[in-house]
Amino acid sequence: MNIFHRKSLLAACIAAIMGLHGYAQKNEASPRLSDYFSPATTNTMSPDSEGFIQRWLLLEPIDKPNRSNTVFTDSYIREAFATEYFPNQFTVLPKDGDKVKVGKQKLTWHALDSKLFNVKLFRFASGLKKQVYGVLFWAVTVIECPEDMENIRMSVGSNSASMWWLNGEEAVILSGDRRMVKDDCLSRRLTLKKGKNIIRGAIINGPGMSDFCVRFLNENGTPVNNITISYK
Repeated sequence: MNIFHRKSLLAACIAAIMGLHGYAQKNEASPRLSDYFSPATTNTMSPDSEGFIQRWLLLEPIDKPNRSNTVFTDSYIREAFATEYFPNQFTVLPKDGDKVKVGKQKLTWHALDSKLFNVKLFRFASGLKKQVYGVLFWAVTVIECPEDMENIRMSVGSNSASMWWLNGEEAVILSGDRRMVKDDCLSRRLTLKKGKNIIRGAIINGPGMSDFCVRFLNENGTPVNNITISYK
């Protein structure tokens, strides 16, 4: 084999290796929705061992362009979340598969169980082939309590800014450019009433990843586990 043929063979081998590497990188960068979520069932679900809520109704991302997360001051996100994007957004309990129209976007609600303690919104969006940057997400879930629970705190972490409501009342706000950290912000003392309680959240992000985690803590700081979670 002459030098020319050896060089050609070497170049072909390198190209093949680089092609496989690029294919692996592409696959690694594009995980499936099922890697992070499973469809929610009608079976009763409890929080995980640390009290985190993993069952949510998630709305596909609303287009909300922001080139930076530094703009997410309290006043900015209050205005952003007070805007009506779809009818009855603060009162509706959506069903799996319900559709809403936001401007020119037609978006669907998905009832999903997160496989992790945190809900990977970036992976939710990318798994559905939706936009992942400059977005606003809505999340809703239903908590069933066996009795009234007083002096409970909602504990939230989010990437980036977010705002959360319990039974229609503001519970906690996380402003600024932040990474998701467990128990990043705690609400004031709340009461979970006997029966159904509705949690509603809005999460906004410009560039970067998006996710959140939510749990309730007792007055002594221990997780609330004696509740069940549904999407109805």
